[in-house]
Amino acid sequence: MTALQGFVWLLCMQSLGELTSKGLGLSIPGPVIGMLFMLGSLQSQRIRTPVAACADYLLSHLSLLFVPVGVGVMAHLGLISEFGFRMLLVVVLSTWVAMIVTALVLQHLDREPGDG
Repeated sequence: MTALQGFVWLLCMQSLGELTSKGLGLSIPGPVIGMLFMLGSLQSQRIRTPVAACADYLLSHLSLLFVPVGVGVMAHLGLISEFGFRMLLVVVLSTWVAMIVTALVLQHLDREPGDG
């Protein structure tokens, strides 16, 4: 029952985030705003305990979320065999580009104000 209460809290915070995003016309997605609301709400033990129970339950069944991905891979195996190397190349290169850009941004942000 506690896990169910936690699930209700998760859905309420996501719904509140969606309402806030749509109602105020924000460009930030509702689930992101909902996570911020949840972060603030987790300061309360009354909310933290059921959400932790729900999180434990969801994490124990996390492998079920990979079933649709596996089915998709099997359904499109022909495409993967045809374009697999190119897809792998794009994933590797985009990962490297993201890492380099992140490092450069962090390096720029880490500078002292007078360093130029």
